[in-house]
Amino acid sequence: MKKIVLTGAAGRLGSYLREPLSKMADALVSTDIAEDIGKLYEGESYLKADLGSLDEMMAVMEGAEMVVHFGAIGDEAPWEDILHSNIIGARNVWEAAYQQGARRVVYASSIHAVGMHLKQDFIGIDAPHRPDTYYGLAKCFAEDLGSLFWDKRGLESVHLRILSAAQVNNPRSLGSWLSYDDLIQLVQRAIEAPTTGFSIIYGVSNNDRAPVDNHLASYLGYRPKDNAEQFAEKVLAEAPPPDPTDPAQMCQGGPFATVELGHSGTATMNIVNDKKEV
Repeated sequence: MKKIVLTGAAGRLGSYLREPLSKMADALVSTDIAEDIGKLYEGESYLKADLGSLDEMMAVMEGAEMVVHFGAIGDEAPWEDILHSNIIGARNVWEAAYQQGARRVVYASSIHAVGMHLKQDFIGIDAPHRPDTYYGLAKCFAEDLGSLFWDKRGLESVHLRILSAAQVNNPRSLGSWLSYDDLIQLVQRAIEAPTTGFSIIYGVSNNDRAPVDNHLASYLGYRPKDNAEQFAEKVLAEAPPPDPTDPAQMCQGGPFATVELGHSGTATMNIVNDKKEV
């Protein structure tokens, strides 16, 4: 294809997507609110742009065939911040993609759109929305936005409900882990699928303890290869005793299920910033 747009290119997950996406099109336009993202890959250019500005998104999307939307705030935050970047920003991405003639949006949704469901329920992609935070609510909005734009305007979208794309260092991550290699495969399959309409798929590796069911999304061709069980002995040996009365341990959203609205859900999660360097 001729042009792919990647939002959130300065973020941790974006750093792992830039190189493979640059090989899938003649041009990759990466964008974020950072001043720059350092060295660029062959065929990649960078445009600083604010998701909250439709005009800026229109400029970024010009000529794009695919949009990989990983931008916005990646944690629970005050309502006004979520509204600007994650809700208005999502609307601007879809509107600009439609007006500029893009074929599909591949969106970094989140398990937090359904975060208050119990892990033991083994939910599928058809589980009803049950957000755990304003952050999760914004993911619900973007999923419904994608559905609306498919039904009314024919713009395809694939919504990747990512569980936890970070190093495995706690019991929850034994089920929720999405390795970076599997993340890349997931995005590539969402781009390469001949048709998708409006689709949802969980972003999770091939973990023995995965708490979600992706079989209804098998048509996308995603077949994860990595398994967090390799870390289980060490993680469980170092973890405190489990508490089945704690929603943070029982719910899909983990700590987001108990955090106060507007307050960080990642603050207690010990996420390692192993961002890829070019």
